[in-house]
Amino acid sequence: MPPTQGLPIREYILVALTAAAVTFLLTGVVRRVAIRIGAIANPRARDVHVTPIPRMGGIGIFLGVAAAMGLAHQLPALSRGFDFSFDSLGVLLAAGVISLIGALDDRFELDAWTKLAGQVMCAGILVIFGVQWVSFWVPWGGGDGSFGQVLVLDKNQGALLTVVLVVVMVNAMNFVDGLDGLAGGLGFIAAAATCSFSLGLLDSSGGDVGAYPPALIAATLAGACLGFLPYNFQPAKIFMGDSGSMMIGLMLAGATTSASGRVPYPQFSGKDALALLSPLVVVAAVLFVPLLDLIMAVIRRTRRGESPFAADKMHLHHRLLEIGHSQRRAVLLIYLWAGLLAFGAVSVTLFDDVAVFWIVGFGFLLATLVSVIPRLRSRNRTA
Repeated sequence: MPPTQGLPIREYILVALTAAAVTFLLTGVVRRVAIRIGAIANPRARDVHVTPIPRMGGIGIFLGVAAAMGLAHQLPALSRGFDFSFDSLGVLLAAGVISLIGALDDRFELDAWTKLAGQVMCAGILVIFGVQWVSFWVPWGGGDGSFGQVLVLDKNQGALLTVVLVVVMVNAMNFVDGLDGLAGGLGFIAAAATCSFSLGLLDSSGGDVGAYPPALIAATLAGACLGFLPYNFQPAKIFMGDSGSMMIGLMLAGATTSASGRVPYPQFSGKDALALLSPLVVVAAVLFVPLLDLIMAVIRRTRRGESPFAADKMHLHHRLLEIGHSQRRAVLLIYLWAGLLAFGAVSVTLFDDVAVFWIVGFGFLLATLVSVIPRLRSRNRTA
C-alpha cells in the first residue's frame, strides 16, 4: 500500500466531532419517532428505571457514524483509505443491518434465536467485505532460537474466528446495557482506546493508507457514542436499545479485526510479546467489564437450569447498586475500571512499560478503594 505524509490526526478529530454533532442533533428526532411508533421500554422487575422511556436511540448513533464516514470519504487526507480497502464500507453496511434488526427488537421484542441469526448474518457481511482475522502471534513454537510464531489462518478459520468474535462482543455490549449511560460510555472508552491503538499501528507502518480503516471505524464510533451520552446519561431521555448496543459491539469487533491484519509482525521480537498480542489484548481490555458480566451471567443462569439468554437482576451494575452506590456513581466506577484496562493495555504497546505499570497500578488501587467504600461504611454502622 502506498504511504501518505504524516498522521491525519486533525482529520480524525474532525470526523469524530462530526459523528458526535450529527448524533446529538438527530437523537432528539429519533426519540420523537420512537414515542410515536411505540418503541417504549416499560419498567420490568429487573429494570432500574421506574417510568416508561423511549428506546431505539441506536438509530441516531448509526446516522452519526454514517454521516462521519461520508465526510471522511470526501476528505483528501482520508479518502484514499477507501480506495485500498473495503473494511470501512463493510463495517458501515453491517452496522446498518444490525441496527435495523435491533430497531425491530426495540419495537416488537424479537426472540433470542432470531437476533442470534441476525448477528451471524452481519458477521458474515464483514467477512464478505474482507474484514476477518488473517494471522496472530502466539508465544509457543518457533524455531532457530526465535520465541513464538505467527499463526496464519486460512479463509475458513479466519471467517469462523471473526464470526465468533462479533457474536461475543455484540452480546457482551447488549448484556451490559442496564444503567443510564453505561453502554454509551463504555462504547466511547472502548472506541477511543481502539482508535489510539490503531493510530499507533498507522504510525508504525509509516502512514500506510491500508491501515486507515480501523482508526476511522473507531473514531466515528467514539464520536457517535459521545454525542448520544447527553440524552442517555442518568436521568436518561432515551435508551439506545438493541439497535445501539449490538451496533457498538459489532463496530468494535470490526475495528479490532481490521487492525489485526495491519500489525507489522516482522518488526517485533520475542521480548515484544504484548505488542505482538496487542490486537487480542485490546479486544479483551476494552470489553473486559461487559465480557466478565456476560460470562458470569451465562454461568449463573445455566447453573440454575435456565437459558443463558434469560434475564435477571444480578449483573455487575446491579451488584454495585446493592452495595450502596448511586446509579451515576456505579456508572462512573465502571467507566473508571474499563478506562484503566483499555488505555492501560494500549499504553503498554506505545509507551515505557515501567511508567505505565505504576500509573495503571495506582489507578487500580484508587478504583478498588472507591468501589468498596460503601460496603465498608455499612459494616462500620452495623458494628
